[in-house]
Amino acid sequence: MPEVTYLEAVRDGMREEMRRDQSVYILGEDVGVYGGAFKVTAGFQEEFGEDRVIDTPLSESAIVGAAIGSALMGQRPIAEMQFADFIACAFDQIVNMAAKLYYRNGMAVPIVIRGPSGAGTHGGPFHSQSPEGWFAHTPGLKVVVPSTPYDAKGLMKSSIRDNDPVIYFEHKYLYRRIKGDVPEEEYTVPLGKADIKRSGQDMSIITYGAMVHQSLAAAEELAKEDIDVEVLDLRTILPLDKQAILDSVGRTNKVLVVTEDTLSFGVGAEVAAIVGQEAFENLDGPVTRVAAPDTPVPYAPSLEEAFLPNASKIAEAARQLAAY
Repeated sequence: MPEVTYLEAVRDGMREEMRRDQSVYILGEDVGVYGGAFKVTAGFQEEFGEDRVIDTPLSESAIVGAAIGSALMGQRPIAEMQFADFIACAFDQIVNMAAKLYYRNGMAVPIVIRGPSGAGTHGGPFHSQSPEGWFAHTPGLKVVVPSTPYDAKGLMKSSIRDNDPVIYFEHKYLYRRIKGDVPEEEYTVPLGKADIKRSGQDMSIITYGAMVHQSLAAAEELAKEDIDVEVLDLRTILPLDKQAILDSVGRTNKVLVVTEDTLSFGVGAEVAAIVGQEAFENLDGPVTRVAAPDTPVPYAPSLEEAFLPNASKIAEAARQLAAY
């Protein structure tokens, strides 16, 4: 299997689906001639033409609105938000239109909204957020956050084929830093299925996105101290693989939930609530969380480093939980 970057895996997933299905097309700011702000769609307009790789005005609400309309007419659009933060400009179209049209009218809305998200690149408060919690609260949507190239490609293909609107968050920090083996033959990764990235017996770290790699690094550090950690990658936030969470807790009896997003009212809080309510009798310690503080993402590199969870912070929280 060839080794590819996370960015290349996202690109390959889209390219394969566009070759397979003529109804799949891309629209967004600078996705065509420029090839996207992060060059994810570089070369697409040359291969597929201006009718299927469309440069749009700087209007996220127009991009998503057009995508919804074309999806209702039989197309499968991939709408790019140049930075995930700007998805807020299309919030009404997403949560009040795309998410509810099937419930209200029985009309499928097969769109994928790509959002380059996350911090660690010194982008400041308007280019570094993790907005998955905004949309995980909305019935009718699906929310995907891959952590590896294999998952990024397989989940992209599944998202494009899905008949529901999918918010697909790509962590910018991972684009060119993470590489992995990706099969050349056809494959997909199902939505709604978590994945054990590392097996363990003493504790479960439940996480997703870029924090998977920080958690794996922490697990390797803890292994030297005879603390055997399991790392469960949620992969899909909505639908959430509740059974995988409960199964992991049943094996290890201690839970550390790790998110890059801010602490309060987010995905980590929901996971902690599920464990507390449905796996209480399996617990040998308090459900513990590691997350960013409840502040905007700082711009200064030193402050951003202090803001973000990392392997060291995760390991320290795990030590305290292990000692409970």
